[in-house]
Amino acid sequence: MTSVKEFEVETPPTAAALGRGRFVFTDQYSVFDWGEMPDHVPQKGASLCTMGAFNFELLDLNHVPTHYLGVVEDGEVKDLGDCESPPTEMAIELTQVPDLPYLGDGEYDYDAYHEEAGENYLIPLEIVFRNTVPVGSSLRTRGSPADYGLDADEWPEEAVELPRPVVEFSTKYEEQDRYLDRSAAEEIAGRAELDRLEELALAVNHILNERAARAGLTHEDGKIECLYHEGTIKVADVVGTFDENRFSYDGQEVSKEVVRQYYRRTDPEWVAAVGDAKERAREEGVADWRSLCEASPDHLPAPVLTAVSEMYAAGTNAYTGSDWFEAPPVEDAVDRVRDL
Repeated sequence: MTSVKEFEVETPPTAAALGRGRFVFTDQYSVFDWGEMPDHVPQKGASLCTMGAFNFELLDLNHVPTHYLGVVEDGEVKDLGDCESPPTEMAIELTQVPDLPYLGDGEYDYDAYHEEAGENYLIPLEIVFRNTVPVGSSLRTRGSPADYGLDADEWPEEAVELPRPVVEFSTKYEEQDRYLDRSAAEEIAGRAELDRLEELALAVNHILNERAARAGLTHEDGKIECLYHEGTIKVADVVGTFDENRFSYDGQEVSKEVVRQYYRRTDPEWVAAVGDAKERAREEGVADWRSLCEASPDHLPAPVLTAVSEMYAAGTNAYTGSDWFEAPPVEDAVDRVRDL
């Protein structure tokens, strides 16, 4: 399904009913939308599954509807707290995901998507929420600080805390994701109400903010994806992990952003080639920009892989308040990635 988790179907969804399936989390990772990278990060899959399950159960306690059914251990679906070790499989409800036809010149046929989807579908949007604007955030390219309630003319060279969370809508299934105005987002959402999607995003954001603060982390930004089933909207995919969201600890990023910035510093030729390929694909109306990329990413050195692995594991321990992994204290793990 993605470059970081596999997807198993137990009971397929129908036009009227949700199905059942599983996410199987791997140690793969992806940056810059590349897909599977040359290396795997040990313990990453278990870290993401554990943190995601913890958050889904936290959302359930706060009456936020989700597609989460539990984690899988020894073939049995159970609550996270009943597991003997960090899980790597998550049981979920499934909805329909129709094909999204590409029409050329950057256009997609959402009418065809919704005609096939009916009343049971994965909403083809990502609902993004932001509490801060860190260095590297795409928000800096789409507006000035004043546009988001800040008293500044230019973006500073450090993270900026927003006076209130910002919610944005982005495409999910296009080869190159793009941010949408409200009118375009409403059209792509189909039967799902945009106000309800924004309400759910802000509720999830609030819950994650509070939990992160208890662990000494700052929750900077993230996203949710949702399904629509006969008038009900549920939070889907995975929520609040170090891949889906950006967290920091004592000013240092604790998320996939660490690897993204490492590549910017050490493999700028590949990063530039990715940008060139995406731009060329836009100009030529090509859906798959990767076919135009003239470079491939370097491998990560072993010490970097170890440091990133410990960051995921230690961060998950701190966030959940349980020692799921044998890992250094979060402050030590953070110092190690700070020096990469």
